[in-house]
Amino acid sequence: MALAGCSIFQEPEAPVERPLEKIYNSALDALLANDYLLAVAEFEQVEAQYPYSDWATRAQLLVAYANYLKNDYTLAIGAAERFIDLHPGSADVPYVRYLIALCYYEQIPDVRRDQTQTGLARQALEGVIARYPGSVYARDAAVKLDLVYDHLAGKEMEVGRTYLQLRQYPAALRRFATVVRAYPETSHIPEALARLVELNLALGIAGEARQYAAVLGHNYPNNRWYAYAYDLLEGDGPELPRSSWLFGLF
Repeated sequence: MALAGCSIFQEPEAPVERPLEKIYNSALDALLANDYLLAVAEFEQVEAQYPYSDWATRAQLLVAYANYLKNDYTLAIGAAERFIDLHPGSADVPYVRYLIALCYYEQIPDVRRDQTQTGLARQALEGVIARYPGSVYARDAAVKLDLVYDHLAGKEMEVGRTYLQLRQYPAALRRFATVVRAYPETSHIPEALARLVELNLALGIAGEARQYAAVLGHNYPNNRWYAYAYDLLEGDGPELPRSSWLFGLF
């Protein structure tokens, strides 16, 4: 009875600790094999079993990178922000901030949808450029930022065109004016200027219309939108429908 009791209440054996190098190499092998789920699990084991090693710091960074590669942007951003919090002075922080910006950038939706992610991408990319000017990350962020601006301007244009179709002309005018003011280097400027000519003419503000046409002609003399605006000013272009609620004010 005594012997049986001893065998029943034996202490469970402690799990065998795997060598650090073995875990880390297993994680790298999984990463190279595109098995990102296993890679994340193994890198997390490096930190769990050897939390005060230099390998653990590297593993924290690679957890963010592996999550990014498997398109789990929320986890990638969380891991990246944790790395920055734990190691604010690390030489890898510029890359980690750039990785966060990439996560937001790759989630930019179609212009017909909500642009919250686009705004976050803009903020993150501008932050990389401001913090690390002249770096390779800043140069790539600047290229991506131009595309972000164009996307945000495209959203304003889409909303402006919708207001135009609904004959809500003051609201449309504000959207096109926002494009000209906030995104002056984007591909949408010629159309935005032409729409401002069109709307100001429709609202009876010929002086403003001619000013916008002059800017359009000076900067884009061979653009089809300048030809469109010129025809409007000469009276040969299409005339906007005049809704009674608006044009009764003029």
